[in-house]
Amino acid sequence: MNRLMLIICTVLLLGSCKGNKEDEQKGEVTAKTENNIVTLTDVQYKNAGIEVGSIGNQSISSKLKVNGKIDVPPQNKISVSVPLGGYLKYSRLLPGMQVSKGQIIAVIEDPQYIQIQQDYLVAKAQYAYNNSEYNRQKQLNVSKATSDKVYEQAKSNYQTQNVLVKSLEQKLRLIGINPSTLSANNISKTINIYSSINGFVSAVNVNIGKYVNPTEVLFELVNPTDIHLALHVYEKDIDKLLVGQTVWAYTNTNPGKKYSAKIILISKNVSADNTVEVHCHFDNYDKELIPGMYMNADIEAQTSNASALPDDAIVRFENKNYVFELKGKNKFEMKEVKTGTSENGFTEILQTDFAGKQFATKGAYNLLMPLKNTED
Repeated sequence: MNRLMLIICTVLLLGSCKGNKEDEQKGEVTAKTENNIVTLTDVQYKNAGIEVGSIGNQSISSKLKVNGKIDVPPQNKISVSVPLGGYLKYSRLLPGMQVSKGQIIAVIEDPQYIQIQQDYLVAKAQYAYNNSEYNRQKQLNVSKATSDKVYEQAKSNYQTQNVLVKSLEQKLRLIGINPSTLSANNISKTINIYSSINGFVSAVNVNIGKYVNPTEVLFELVNPTDIHLALHVYEKDIDKLLVGQTVWAYTNTNPGKKYSAKIILISKNVSADNTVEVHCHFDNYDKELIPGMYMNADIEAQTSNASALPDDAIVRFENKNYVFELKGKNKFEMKEVKTGTSENGFTEILQTDFAGKQFATKGAYNLLMPLKNTED
């Protein structure tokens, strides 16, 4: 009986000791947290891989993230119209097509073109007669064989007809007809529309058979030799930019493909949304970039010394950035921090009251977890 009681007591004692040991181990795993302060045991501190350091000076080049679009200057954007109205008889243009200078891009038909050519040829014939009559009357007037009145009338008729012929010549040139080659044998009811540039078609606004007025735009052409990137930069960042700075542009659909460019012009006007337009030229223009295309861009601003911490010292929680300041042995306080540019593993710290203080430069996320779990 005494032996049985001894065995039972021994089992109970061993169980009690095991429970106390588990409680001690559990206490070592759980960090103490209170009011954004985390206190670790020596074991926890070692296991968390925490290193401590202070804010130091780092050379960081400011990088601006901006957006804009592909654009061309007004002189490289051509709106094609017809000086005199007519019906579109022929055109094969489509948006994106390449065109060459002097290429026929459309044929317009209208009876008024016939009338202008007729008027010119008739006026030209009358001019030849008036010129001959004027010269004859001039000679007769010198010998007093005719009156001054008759001579002056012949002179007036000649000058009036000359004005008419010259004006009709300009009308013909306006619609693309060469007056010097026009004769009764080649009068045409159509006129050709020619491309004035080497480039591509950006818009087609008409269809075959449509009547177009002089105020209507048939096609829009673009000369790509001066295509550039127009970016919108906030006014507060303009002092970071200089002509000649490098820009890396990319599209939303393919952000991995970068297009290098240089700043060529910084506007002096501030828009209603407090942005300034910055114009850039591509180092190597890619034909995939077309006017109106939306672009993102990174601008490498000037390099400067900045107060910075390693990236590992900064944790992000609920859309805010935090660091852990050392407050005592194994004791850290989580504090919100305002950050600037990040480069080469360091992030700029904008607060000035952090100077001289010690922070967790490694293992910061291991300090965040106890606080986060406590709040949950």
